[in-house]
Amino acid sequence: MTAAAHRPDEVPPPTDPARRFAALRGCDRILSGARPRTLRERLAALSEGAEELYDLDEGPDFYGDGIVRALERRVAGLLGLPEAVYFPTGTMAQQAALQYWADGAGRTVAMHPLAHPEVHEQRAYSVLSGLRTVWPTGAPRLPTAAELRSVGEAFTTLMIELPLRDAGFVLPTWAELTAVVDEARRQGAFVHLDGARLWESGPHFGRSLPEIAGLADSVYVSCYKTLGGTSGALVAGDAEFARGVRIWRHRYGGRLFQQWPAVLTALAGLERELPRLDSYVANAKAVAAALAEVPGARVNPDPPHTHQFRFWLPYPAQALNRATVRLAEEQGVGLFGTWDEPGPLPGFSMTEVTASAAALDWTPREVSEAVALFLEFVED
Repeated sequence: MTAAAHRPDEVPPPTDPARRFAALRGCDRILSGARPRTLRERLAALSEGAEELYDLDEGPDFYGDGIVRALERRVAGLLGLPEAVYFPTGTMAQQAALQYWADGAGRTVAMHPLAHPEVHEQRAYSVLSGLRTVWPTGAPRLPTAAELRSVGEAFTTLMIELPLRDAGFVLPTWAELTAVVDEARRQGAFVHLDGARLWESGPHFGRSLPEIAGLADSVYVSCYKTLGGTSGALVAGDAEFARGVRIWRHRYGGRLFQQWPAVLTALAGLERELPRLDSYVANAKAVAAALAEVPGARVNPDPPHTHQFRFWLPYPAQALNRATVRLAEEQGVGLFGTWDEPGPLPGFSMTEVTASAAALDWTPREVSEAVALFLEFVED
């Protein structure tokens, strides 16, 4: 028997992934994120409304043409940039973009120590591309122009993650963002936006996607974060940049034979989610305000900058994960995702809250009442 297997009469613990999946899928209401879907449900959703997204009587893509090019043109238009290039993963897309700029000028990248390539990509930029990084700041926010001036050594590219996920999905002000970009330009550096979640950043800045993307030499966006696609990402820039990263995509093994299922879900996400993002961001502030009233709780940032934020409670993660599953199973209410104890607040555990479509149905009072019930399960 494997470690994940159970006897027929044995109930898996609440922390078991399969039990969590079943519990949340069976909920009547979801606050954070979306209801989990089975493979069967995902297959059915793939064709739902697809006729309105693309001509399904055309042949499938072949090494990046057809529907892939249609997605690339759509995203380039949304960002107001000449070209966009599709990649099977965001990690590969970022590597190609950073490698392209390194080929032209040098191999030092300024980024935050909490940036995605530092925390979640096994330092691929160093191991695969021979790049090195400098950190303008260690504070849990984006660097300032003054901090860029104080780096003390030359850097070729400035990578700005919008929003900075591992600091709490935080964004600078528009004035701070333009100032740090201007300073990078003054130092002769290229600017790359890690915009995996750029789609929902516009309301905070009060600017359009083309205005934000227009600050940079290249922009990365995700097809599954926020948009809910199966996988994939794009990087966008001018025509010369697009030619260069297509070469690196091939070198990294990203020129796949066919990618139409993932691309179709990305097109659906653009159609479905982009028009809703303003309402998501506005509602997230109401959800966060209700959560901030919970005794001992902390919300970061408060108020949220996007429709995602961090929520902290003074309980062990194991107890909170058990309560999450039990509440879902016994009351049909799915409040939170996984809880963890990352360390910045000793004695507290943290979960990331995503207030998207499902959260629009909740009033602040309902959020408060549901969390009060949740805490009864924690203390049970």
